[in-house]
Amino acid sequence: MKPTRSDFSAGVSGSDRERNRADAFAPAVLSVVLPTYNERDNLPVLLERLETALAGIDWEAIVVDDNSPDGTGELARELAHINPRLRVIRRVGRRGLSGACVEGMLASSADYVAVMDADLQHDETLLPRMLAALSGADNKGGADLAVASRHVEGGAVGEGLSGVRASGSGLANRLARTFLKVELSDPMSGFFMIRRAEVERLAPKLSSQGFKILLDIVASARGSLRIVELPFVFRERLHGESKLDTLVALDFLGLILSKLAGDLVSIRFLMFMMVGASGVVVHMAVLFTLTELFAVPFTAAQTSATFVAMTSNFWLNNRLTYRDRRLKGLAALRGLLTFYLVCSFGVLANVGVATMIYREDGGPLLIGIAGAAGAVMGAVWNYAASSVLTWRKA
Repeated sequence: MKPTRSDFSAGVSGSDRERNRADAFAPAVLSVVLPTYNERDNLPVLLERLETALAGIDWEAIVVDDNSPDGTGELARELAHINPRLRVIRRVGRRGLSGACVEGMLASSADYVAVMDADLQHDETLLPRMLAALSGADNKGGADLAVASRHVEGGAVGEGLSGVRASGSGLANRLARTFLKVELSDPMSGFFMIRRAEVERLAPKLSSQGFKILLDIVASARGSLRIVELPFVFRERLHGESKLDTLVALDFLGLILSKLAGDLVSIRFLMFMMVGASGVVVHMAVLFTLTELFAVPFTAAQTSATFVAMTSNFWLNNRLTYRDRRLKGLAALRGLLTFYLVCSFGVLANVGVATMIYREDGGPLLIGIAGAAGAVMGAVWNYAASSVLTWRKA
């Protein structure tokens, strides 16, 4: 059954609905970016709540859907036929919260842009206060960025986060403040509002990967933003499942390392390197187990350890590094085979470069340089080739 206006405007009087429909044709002052993936049940409820919370404000909602298999994008387009405030961007062949947020913010023509989750865990009634803080309507001069914080007085994690995720969020906050000098009580918040002009200025420095777009924005701004934090209570999710998993921790570390390196190295490459480092540990563990505990000949054990490590690296890269291009089913099997092939050539590149540099009379220092150069060449080859062959864009 097709949605009707009542699906998201219940509770708003008839006169208010008519006024909102007329105001929708005025230029939007505020764009609310809603990144979505499998949020079909939550989206109509959120739009209804936004209608109520933003009454009297010229606003629009931009749904950026990562080709949700549950039909979120299709429902959003149907709702857009009813509500002219709603715009929809469907992303095919690319996924990721940060990338969706950046695309949505850049698609806005409003002076102010808010980003919030579509899972109903963010308090939409805070949006007018955030807008007042940026526009100067609160008589405090006007900020560049308003952040909804769970960790200032009046804010709370509530029932929205499990104990494990709450502890992880606290640790991530401390790491961000320590290494990136981000002076926010809640840099992990996904609920904020920013001046559109600042988005334009910072966009070239932002990563399309990962989940922590606010941290990326603040770290990239390097202290140039006037920031205000407003308290909110994190709600419990009503429908669907959280998109965050334990591998997000590595994604977060990659963002920190990328920012510490001055954005000279991409987050994806750093993810690939961290996965590669884990592969070394896996390789040595398997090699030791086979040779020491099961008396397997070294050559056979080394070969087995190599394939186990490559398989581990493929799985982690598929889950984390290339999560926006994640392979499934037969595509994953083909991807694994091409990854084996890519890594085999990577070994040749490693050995070839090291041999070119190494000289028998060079001493330990040259041996180290040759080995490191070979390892770097092999890693760069594996990253470049696997991006093209294994996880090529759709």
